[in-house]
Amino acid sequence: MKHPLFTKLAALAGITLLLLIGLGLVEDVVRDRQRYRHQAAQGVAASLAGPQTLMGPMIHSACVESWETETGKGEDRRMVEQRREFLLTAMPEQLRLRSGAAMEERARGLHKVNTYTLQTRIAAQWAPLASLQPQATVKGSRLQCGVPILMLAVGDARGIRTAQLQLGEQQLALKPGTFHPTYSRGVHAVLPESVRGQADGLAVTLDLELVGTERLSIVPLGSRTEVQMDSGWPHPSFSGRFLPSEREVRTDGFTARWRLSSLASTAQQDIGQGKPVCEAPDEEAAVPPPGGARDCADSFSVAFIDPVNPYALADRATKYGVLFIALTFVAVGLFELMQRLRVHPVQYLLVGSALCSFFLLLVSLSEHLPFGVSYALAATACVLLLGYYARHMLGSLRRGLPFGAGMALLYGLLYLLLLEQTALVVGAVALFAVLAAVMVLTRRIDWYGLGAPRAAARPEAA
Repeated sequence: MKHPLFTKLAALAGITLLLLIGLGLVEDVVRDRQRYRHQAAQGVAASLAGPQTLMGPMIHSACVESWETETGKGEDRRMVEQRREFLLTAMPEQLRLRSGAAMEERARGLHKVNTYTLQTRIAAQWAPLASLQPQATVKGSRLQCGVPILMLAVGDARGIRTAQLQLGEQQLALKPGTFHPTYSRGVHAVLPESVRGQADGLAVTLDLELVGTERLSIVPLGSRTEVQMDSGWPHPSFSGRFLPSEREVRTDGFTARWRLSSLASTAQQDIGQGKPVCEAPDEEAAVPPPGGARDCADSFSVAFIDPVNPYALADRATKYGVLFIALTFVAVGLFELMQRLRVHPVQYLLVGSALCSFFLLLVSLSEHLPFGVSYALAATACVLLLGYYARHMLGSLRRGLPFGAGMALLYGLLYLLLLEQTALVVGAVALFAVLAAVMVLTRRIDWYGLGAPRAAARPEAA
């Protein structure tokens, strides 16, 4: 070969391409495991109950306004009845929730899903129910309204275990459904007609046991809403339109309190208009521009999540696989240049394959062990293997040990990169340090001399 340096660079480029294909296959495995995890959560939700949304209680009454209008002229003149259907709603003036969530793990194969049993007491108080008095829009029309119905809506009615409603000293029977055109899942109770014109308002207490999966959302439906939640889960994730005004997260659980006013939320108006509830985190995270209209009603939520998602971290780690391979090849190349060694492309391929196997080891171990332990085991195994191989590849233990120490440092760097808070600064500083080290170590190398073709051997004189 006339240009051995260029030939070797071409071989290394081909090897890098093969390793990138291997990394892509590992990423596909991680995505498959993530999909299986999602399917496991869906399976538990399908058999038990899904994420829950708690809304209410509120009072509604379906009404019809009818009147007659004259159409046609002469012999074709006749009276036609017109009608308008509408729904009257009354939101509570004060809404207080006291809740406790007991956690339980359900499993589908290797995948565990967090479920909870919520024990909550809801105290709601209404001012005089003037909003339940129908108002005619056409002179001389007839108004007819159904009985007032007190309803409590939930995201998945299969999760309702027990529910008891107390109106003053009287216990009212709760029945399934809400008779609401939009929020149909939940329970309801028929109120006496006399509450429609009751001057001193209304107060009820509702005790509810509700089962759900992973997430609980609450709609702040009162003019003043106070929520207190206690749970034995030490890793809550608070999201939605409102964060707790007070919270205490301990190793044995958490306590959170929300105090909200209707001055800060349009939930009452949005629910009165039948808008859906903002349940998905991505939707809730989007803050509309000032004065912009929202397409869903405000809510806040608590997710009972695992503190470390091994698949998300493994997927993030594989994205740094190219950097791993590049830095390792640079280190081996520096040994070649500085120590006048010759490393075969096949040896580069074996080293890169060991690097790719780390990510597969990490995913498989993290399904059975905590992520930190899995990372330590996978990194230790790869560092020992690469250090042992480098001792023979580079020709001595004196050269193999620094190479193994460098790989250990590289795996420690990757672990820091997986922490989102420090990823950018650690990555930027590390890349600058590597570049500076390469420039300093190669400052005296004659790069033109490396790329020059070898001189042909002269025949010896007879």
